[in-house]
Amino acid sequence: MSEPVLIERRGAVQWIIINREERRNALNEEVVRTIDRGIAEAVSGNEVRAIVITGAGDKAFCAGADLAKNTKGFAFAVDFARPKHYIVDLFKRLQECTLPVIARVNGHVMAGGFGLLCACDLAVAADDIRIGTTEAKIGVTPMMILPYMMRVLPARRLQEMCITGEPFTAHEALAWGVVNYVVPRAELDAKLDWLLARILDKSPTAIRLGKQAFNAMRDMSLREALEYAQVMVPVMSSTEDAKEGMAAFQEKRPARFTGN
Repeated sequence: MSEPVLIERRGAVQWIIINREERRNALNEEVVRTIDRGIAEAVSGNEVRAIVITGAGDKAFCAGADLAKNTKGFAFAVDFARPKHYIVDLFKRLQECTLPVIARVNGHVMAGGFGLLCACDLAVAADDIRIGTTEAKIGVTPMMILPYMMRVLPARRLQEMCITGEPFTAHEALAWGVVNYVVPRAELDAKLDWLLARILDKSPTAIRLGKQAFNAMRDMSLREALEYAQVMVPVMSSTEDAKEGMAAFQEKRPARFTGN
């Protein structure tokens, strides 16, 4: 029996592939916890510079929670003795992840899969996909993923999605800022490689501190964000990568970043 999630190291990139093509790469507890472990593993060392999350095949990136009653971790089952849901653990892991996380959107994205997409930092999508929050069609609302969707989508578009449960296109996702790039399916991996190349030659330390600052400031008032920024500037400039970057600029040579 194949593994439900494949974790592969490809050079400096950690690939996390939801490997349930027959279930449209739906999520259950085992899948979510394995994705969580894959991210934690990538962050634990200095070898990985970026993470790619995608689905197996070309039909679905992720169809959301697995609604099969005989599936371990059935979508809406709750253990009241353990009130924290496993999807919350994953979203917190993504929020705290210091590596860039890129969604390779190879197929349709529905329900909880859309929450996973919104929790990634960047996204490249094939132009023939559909994206939606279909929960209203089965009598619920996308409660668990709503916090991330609210950070990415315009409010009225999000309300329309949640109320109607109808999907939208990749080009609409691009116009609304849900994905960074939309390309013909045959060009998906080439565009992903292009984006990764623009990341892997940059300072890991700058990206790490930048992600930390971005997530922190987003939850602050303007006054708090400015106070935080002026504290972080000397911290950032004291790193080895910052010193190397300035030296390389002055010496007109490529920087040799170490992530320190």
